[in-house]
Amino acid sequence: MKSFFRLCMTGLACLCLLFAAGCGSEEKQQAVNDLSWDEHVERAKGTTVRFYMYGGMNNVNDWVDTVVAPAVKKNYGVTLERVPMSAPVFMNKMLAEKSAGKKTGSIDLLWINGENFKNARKADLLAGPVTHLLPNFAKYVNQDEAATDFGYPVEGYEAPYGRAQFVFEYDSARTPNPPTSFVELKEWVKQHPGRFTYPSPPDFTGSAFIRQAFYAVTGGHEQYLGGFDKALFDANAPKLWAYLNEISPYLWQKGQAYPKDPAFQATLFSRGEIDLMMAYHPTHAQNRILDGTYPESVRTFVMKEGSIYNTHFTAIPNNASNASGALVVMNYLLSPEAQLSKFSPKVWGDFPVLDMQKLSPEQAAQFADVELGVATLKPAELGAVAVPEIPSEWLEALEKGWEKHVLKK
Repeated sequence: MKSFFRLCMTGLACLCLLFAAGCGSEEKQQAVNDLSWDEHVERAKGTTVRFYMYGGMNNVNDWVDTVVAPAVKKNYGVTLERVPMSAPVFMNKMLAEKSAGKKTGSIDLLWINGENFKNARKADLLAGPVTHLLPNFAKYVNQDEAATDFGYPVEGYEAPYGRAQFVFEYDSARTPNPPTSFVELKEWVKQHPGRFTYPSPPDFTGSAFIRQAFYAVTGGHEQYLGGFDKALFDANAPKLWAYLNEISPYLWQKGQAYPKDPAFQATLFSRGEIDLMMAYHPTHAQNRILDGTYPESVRTFVMKEGSIYNTHFTAIPNNASNASGALVVMNYLLSPEAQLSKFSPKVWGDFPVLDMQKLSPEQAAQFADVELGVATLKPAELGAVAVPEIPSEWLEALEKGWEKHVLKK
C-alpha cells in the first residue's frame, strides 16, 4: 500500500513538474512577444547563444565559427557557441529536459527541419511563433515558400536559413554518359555491377535517394502532398521495394552492405570503387574539387523525373535561457550578408532562402555573380526540375519499409 502511495505521489509530482514547465514556457513566450525588436537586441548584448547543430560538415562548422560568430559578436555583442550534435540526440535532450521539468534548458538555438521539427512541435518543445519578430524575415523572405517544412505547417516556429536539392555526381572522364532517369539507372546498374550504391537509410542522403526513387516509380510527387494515406502507401510502396530489390544484387558489395553515410560513399567514389555518387547538396561536388578530393572532371546531374529540394531552418526551444540572443542570431542568418557569405562553394555552397525580388538590384547582382564552379548545375537548371519534399509521415513510413522489405529481405 505504501509503495502504491509513493507511486501515486511520484506520478503526481511528475505531472506537476510538467504542468509547471508548460506554464513557464507560456510565460516565457509571452515575455518574448511583449518585447520590441530593439529590446531583444539590447537584452542580447553580452550574452552567449548555444547553437546546437549537425557537426559533420567541416566547411559548415568553419562558416559558423569564422563568419557568423564574429559577425554577431561585432554587431550585437553576442557570443555564439557552436555545439555539434545530431538531431536525434538533441531531440532526446529536449524531451529529457521537459520530462525533468527544467524551465531553463541547455539549448538556445537549433538547426532543425523535417520529421524532427514535426515531432518537436507535437511534443511542444519549441518557442513560437517567433518569425514575426524578425525584421529580416519580413523584409527578405517569401512567406509562402517558408510556410511548410516537409509538408508540416511552420506557423512561425522556425525560420528558414538555407536550401538544398538532391543531385547525382559522376566523373565525366570515366563515365561520360551517366543515366538520366530511374529507368535508365536500373539498366545501368545491371550493366555495371558493383559500381553503384547508396547510403543506408535513415541516413538523410540515402533516405532522399529512396524518396526520389519512390516518386519516379509511382507516378510523381503530387499524389503524396495531401497528407499520409495508408491505402495509397500500401498500393505504391511495393513498387519501390521491387525496384530496389531488383538492383540490389548488382550494387557495391552485391547489396549485402551499404555505406553508413555520404562521407563513406564519397570515399568510395573518389577512390574509383563506384562510378556514381549522390548528394543532397548541389555544390557538394565543387566543394570536393576545391579541397582536392575529387578530380576536376567530376560533374553533377539530375534525373528527368525531378529533383527533390528542401529548406533547412533554425528554431528556439521552449526553455531556452537566452531567447533574445537566439532571435538576434536567427535574424542575422537571414541577412543578405550572411546568406551571400555561405553561397559560394569555397565557403559552403548553401543556396539562399531570400526572395531575390525583395533585394536591391545591387544585392541581387552580388548573388548572381557568385561563382558556383564547373561541377554545379545552374540555379535555373535545378529550379526547372525541382519537386517538393514528401510530408514527414511518408518519409518515416518509407524508412521503416526499406528496413523491412529491402535491408532485411
